[in-house]
Amino acid sequence: MRLVVTGRDGQVAASLLEAGKARDGVEVAAVGRPALDLARPDTVFEALAAARPDVVISAAAYTAVDQAEDEPDLAFAVNAVGAGKVAEAAAKLGVPVIHLSTDYVFDGSKDGAYVEADATAPLGVYGASKLAGELAVAAANPRHLILRTAWVYSPFGRNFVKTMLRLASDRDEISVVADQWGNPTFALDIADAILHAAAMLRDDEAFDGYGIYHLAGTGETNWSGFARHILDTSRALGGPRAQVRDIATSDYPTKAGRPANSRLSSAKFAATFGWTAPEWQLSTNALVGRLLAGETTSAIEGHRHGPVAGPPRSDLAPIKDSLQR
Repeated sequence: MRLVVTGRDGQVAASLLEAGKARDGVEVAAVGRPALDLARPDTVFEALAAARPDVVISAAAYTAVDQAEDEPDLAFAVNAVGAGKVAEAAAKLGVPVIHLSTDYVFDGSKDGAYVEADATAPLGVYGASKLAGELAVAAANPRHLILRTAWVYSPFGRNFVKTMLRLASDRDEISVVADQWGNPTFALDIADAILHAAAMLRDDEAFDGYGIYHLAGTGETNWSGFARHILDTSRALGGPRAQVRDIATSDYPTKAGRPANSRLSSAKFAATFGWTAPEWQLSTNALVGRLLAGETTSAIEGHRHGPVAGPPRSDLAPIKDSLQR
């Protein structure tokens, strides 16, 4: 099975490339700029056709949540028009598309975990552009899986776990938002789920479960709880440590609004594909251990200039800190 993923540097793309190497009979190839540029729709079909996919993974996206408020045209060009062109190309090639979307399609006002049938109501341009992308993907290719995920972290790129470890290396206290709730989601778990689902799509020509799914880590917490677990794990392993101070979202205003509740129910995905993510604490422990064991210094320090990557996160938004995206 040959999976072709859009984007080279994103957290999910990098995780798929790593996970694919451990699977017999699986080949993962990444295509990105300049050959495939979602802001230039004319590049999409030729690049995907040349890559010869059995399944297309649509992971590339515009993910600068706050900057999108100033660049709506670019956000929609990439996340809506570009995503639709990827799905359209997959349809022309006769293959399914698995498209990554986000919790930001919701406004966060629900009391409880969101399910796929809940009404969408994005708070900002980023979420609106991703919702438009979902609609474009569904319209362009009936053989689509749209996977909404949230709070993504990984060994790659720029993310909350790396930020916490880096900040803890040079300060005693970190202020983190405590009134936003969600499911921390390990990108390598997302990759494992995608590989599992893609194999089902390839092997079952009569598969009738196409549509929207939520795919997130098992269990929930708030950003400060996530930070404490990261730093408690780091402390136990002899890594950077710091105290976490709870703050409110109102203490750290951002240009784009964030959903106060990003909790996603992944029960539909589990029922359809027989796959459930590990408890988020277990996956977080695995990553912290990995970073502290050798991918440590370069990975943590490299975060300072790492790309904003993967499905969508403004990873510094929960942190009262002077860092810029």
